[in-house]
Amino acid sequence: MKKKLLITGASGTVGWSVTQKLRETGQYDIVATDLEADEERGITALDMTNADAIRDAAREIDTILHIGWATDHEDFLGIVLPVNVTGAYHIYEAARECGVRRVVFASSNHATGFYSSDKHVGPEDPYRPDSFYGLSKCYIELLGRLYADKHDISSINVRIGNYPGDRPPASKRAMKIWISERDLAALFGCCIEADPSIDFLSLYGTSANSHNYYDIGYLKDLIGYVPQDDAEALREEAERLYGGLENDEMPMQGGGHTKR
Repeated sequence: MKKKLLITGASGTVGWSVTQKLRETGQYDIVATDLEADEERGITALDMTNADAIRDAAREIDTILHIGWATDHEDFLGIVLPVNVTGAYHIYEAARECGVRRVVFASSNHATGFYSSDKHVGPEDPYRPDSFYGLSKCYIELLGRLYADKHDISSINVRIGNYPGDRPPASKRAMKIWISERDLAALFGCCIEADPSIDFLSLYGTSANSHNYYDIGYLKDLIGYVPQDDAEALREEAERLYGGLENDEMPMQGGGHTKR
């Protein structure tokens, strides 16, 4: 039988790309959701603040891809806490109550954005969020740790680098942490199919970029992820398209989010 997936945030840039690519494989029975329904794209409505609706959506689901996110990064009390953090709590509670085996969470490189740009950071390094946005990602990763330890829900956090859709990376920083459309879908697919014995895992989601901030080579043996693309191959195209790459590199990896 096909694995049944629940995808939140399926209308967003990351969510729609992943949804489309996973549908194309024909391997999964997918329930795609977002705050507002989109019948043309096969997306149903799901409010992340509605615990009952999330629980209903999670019934008979094998894996949840939690990609849904309110876009306001820094309104901590108005958006980040009541929508993003509480919504993630509802996801994990629904997973616990409905017997979902795995949650794959779309985290962010901003969970460790205050590390120096010349340091190779690994997922085992301590959190150093660069914003309330990054802080909330850290919290939800730890929520996954709790539910893995206490309720045996396999929790995988994908710290996405830079994903501009089907366009090349637009800045010097983005060139280092970019992930292509096919690599993004492949990575989420690897997380879905990863060994069931993996109880908790955080990883950086990038392509095989020549000047990557992160070492991702170990993911081949761990979950079978072998990225096919390198941002450097798109440098000339990007420079033509944007009239040059934005120089947004800063002493810290989080770029503009680290401005004081």
